[in-house]
Amino acid sequence: MASNFSNQSGICRGRDAPPSHYLFKIKSFSLLSKAPVLNYTSDMFKAGGYQWKLSLYPNGNKSRDGEDHISIYLALAEMSSLPSGWEINVVFNFLYSISFRTNWREGRYHAMKTEWGFTKFIDLKTFHNPLNGYLIDDTCVFGAEVFVAKSTFKGECLSMTKQPASCHYYSWRLCNFSSLLDQRYNSEPFGDYNWNIILYPKGNGEARGSNVSIYLSYAQSSVPLNTKLFVKLILRVKNTRGEDLSHQSKSYICSLNFKG
Repeated sequence: MASNFSNQSGICRGRDAPPSHYLFKIKSFSLLSKAPVLNYTSDMFKAGGYQWKLSLYPNGNKSRDGEDHISIYLALAEMSSLPSGWEINVVFNFLYSISFRTNWREGRYHAMKTEWGFTKFIDLKTFHNPLNGYLIDDTCVFGAEVFVAKSTFKGECLSMTKQPASCHYYSWRLCNFSSLLDQRYNSEPFGDYNWNIILYPKGNGEARGSNVSIYLSYAQSSVPLNTKLFVKLILRVKNTRGEDLSHQSKSYICSLNFKG
């Protein structure tokens, strides 16, 4: 039967199964606690595709205010093969005592933070009390389970230029506008991305029957996949004398995404 109790590290539970990834048994714990060493580091073990070590402070990590407690940490042991900017998200479980009481925690490992754990894992008074069963015949057991969360990180790089890479001017002259019968007309392609103007003489969508609709389009085959373009464009209507009708000119800045 599982048992529960609360200490400064949180809620802990007991179980029968041993740890999945590493078991650290210490005999003559009293000698280790009296030895002139601050902490003991275990051998390396592999879990989740990475190498790890346990770091145990039998009298507490006093540099982090862990006095009168046992401190324990999970440290990443091998980093030389990791790429620049690496990051590892981990859920790990420390187990201790013969009944394998458990204590879970999450950690985000990176170059500036290579170990996570509990500075006040369990207080020494509770640990040494024989009624609690943590230390039996001067022997104790610690264990670890490590579960790595696989990253699905994606990113992108945005590069802005003061002047556009290319600037195109295109005029499309339509004759006998009033006699246009088709719903939609496309201009000839122009520019680096095979742009074309789309015209709906009698309007499109909500504007159908009351306005003229005009759009700028492109050929998808001319743009690499997973590319994003920021485009500044002006759609302008001229009268038959070639004069700009400023109240009918529209300027837009838009973002275009091309995904595979």
